[in-house]
Amino acid sequence: MRMPLVIGNWKMHGTLGEARVLATALRDGLKRPRGVEVVCCPPFTALAAVAEILGAGPIQLGAQTCHHEAAGAHTGEVSPAMLADLGCRFVLLGHSERRRELGESDGLINRKVGAALAHKLTPVLCVGESAEERRQGLTFTTVEGQLRAGLAGLAGDTLGRIVLAYEPVWAIGTGVTATPGQAAEVHGYLRGLLSELASKEAAQKTRILYGGSVSADNADALVAEPEIDGALVGGAALNAQGFIAIVRKAARVGAAAKE
Repeated sequence: MRMPLVIGNWKMHGTLGEARVLATALRDGLKRPRGVEVVCCPPFTALAAVAEILGAGPIQLGAQTCHHEAAGAHTGEVSPAMLADLGCRFVLLGHSERRRELGESDGLINRKVGAALAHKLTPVLCVGESAEERRQGLTFTTVEGQLRAGLAGLAGDTLGRIVLAYEPVWAIGTGVTATPGQAAEVHGYLRGLLSELASKEAAQKTRILYGGSVSADNADALVAEPEIDGALVGGAALNAQGFIAIVRKAARVGAAAKE
């Protein structure tokens, strides 16, 4: 049984004061989440402050990206070693906004995945098709290419240490969500690819999250799909009560699946 995982991606939002308020509300509202893992990914500027607020509690810390080198002359970048030193356990890699806005290639993302694993971080590899690619029937081709490239050269035993996130680009920040059936179909396809790249056992253990306009209104229907193991939450993660509601729904669905 894969434990549901809910990750809040705060993106480029929040002053230090706002981050402290949000982190405090989440800490106080999710003191003992049962049957679900919770991760918050604040901006780099707020990581240390949020880490202090979350402390040794159940909410884990994540980052929104990292560089592929442990150190060096890379002005403006943040290394996986720095993130680990701050207490990060997870790092988002290959998010569609970074692919689109910053031109991150599959090859670069692959190097980042390897670097994250080398520093004991759990990489959350994001894949997803654009609206045009879906219209052309290229959804599976696109996500397969991104997955194979993102995991290229990695030893089979390390593949079980990653998390995948399917985030159709056409659903991010648009208010349009993939239907549970649409999302589950792609999740199943990705799990089949993992069976080929690693093993059936590793594929069954790997959590695959859905991301794309996830809200408290649709989270339960999405996570109820057996192939969907949680959510990568964007805008709704900036509202403490809304995010808490998503976490609680994921926990209830996970508990029901065990019965």
